[in-house]
Amino acid sequence: METGYITTPFGRRPMTLALIKRQVKTEQAVTIRSVDKWRVFRDIGDARSRLGLQDRALAVLNALLSFFPAAELDGEKNLIVFPSNAQLSARANGIAGTTLRKCLGALVEAGVIIRKDSPNGKRYARKGDEGNIEDAYGFSLAPLLARASEFAALAQDVAAEQRRFRVMKDRLTIVRRDVRKLITVGMEENLPGDWAAAEACFVEIVGRFARRPTLRDLMTSLDEMSLLHEEVTRMLETQEEITKSDGNDIAYGCHIQNSNTESHNEFEPRFEKKQGEKPEPNKLAGRKDEPEVFPLSMVLRACPEIVPYGPGGSIVSWRDMMSAAVTVRSMLGVSPSAYEEACEVMGQMGSAIAIACILERTGHINSAGGYLRDLTAKARRGEFSLAPMLFAALRASGMPSRVSA
Repeated sequence: METGYITTPFGRRPMTLALIKRQVKTEQAVTIRSVDKWRVFRDIGDARSRLGLQDRALAVLNALLSFFPAAELDGEKNLIVFPSNAQLSARANGIAGTTLRKCLGALVEAGVIIRKDSPNGKRYARKGDEGNIEDAYGFSLAPLLARASEFAALAQDVAAEQRRFRVMKDRLTIVRRDVRKLITVGMEENLPGDWAAAEACFVEIVGRFARRPTLRDLMTSLDEMSLLHEEVTRMLETQEEITKSDGNDIAYGCHIQNSNTESHNEFEPRFEKKQGEKPEPNKLAGRKDEPEVFPLSMVLRACPEIVPYGPGGSIVSWRDMMSAAVTVRSMLGVSPSAYEEACEVMGQMGSAIAIACILERTGHINSAGGYLRDLTAKARRGEFSLAPMLFAALRASGMPSRVSA
């Protein structure tokens, strides 16, 4: 095999620095050893997504390898194959000429083969007196020999990623099923807790599932769904504690019924308009309905810094949360108009959550008002959702990671 000489493509095909580097790297990496050409082909097929190759390009590579007579690629042998386009097309299941040229270009670009063009661009070989090939023009298979270990490593990495993908997908399916059924239990049994908010949060997370998710997408969705699972479990555990407490009170004759619908025994009061009830005076006309609702306890665990700004230094209801947000809004220098616009687009509860999240990251935000206006503009265009922001704050608050590969 010839080494130490850089070849350039025939005709109008350009020569690039990347092609030069690949040729030099290939020549330096080739050693006197041999590899099974079909094993390398399988590795390239497994790693095709990393190499940017499509199935048709693999079919063309398969055809090229079929023109190399030996089963193994050896550094001491001529590694150039020189079939015509017609021969390649016949062995590549009749692929069209235009597609064939694109596939050959993709293989060259991926560094799988190297062109060695003749003076007139034709592919042929010259043989010596003893019938051995002295010079050949076509496609060099030397990169397959030089990068065999690299292709094998890529294939193993892709296989490991696919295994992680399947594991993450299975975990997400199980957690999603568990959350769905636990919320259903809470709603059907009319248990204390903001189950409507948990339902809305569940729908929000599921609604952002990608049709063709990547491993990162699955890990993010699993993390968020796991956090919601923990919140739902907390609500059920609270109900269990209330039940035990009520049982003890009955046993000792100390059980007291409370007909106050706003009792703090309710896990999280909800703002639902009852029949015949007048609208609350602090809700402005024309405000957008709350598009995203999350359990208040989840919001407070994600954004604990806002708690001291509630009435009496605590937050026990969404009314307290919105009151605290107004106080924090003024403290952060967010103008009333910016907050008013946010309420119109994201709703009062959504705006309160946004303010709480901004407060958590106040050291990293130069202008809280400008940041809120930017979020509002994105929300108006449908490009922003509170859920990722809230879950990011929840993770940053010190919650342990639930995703492991």
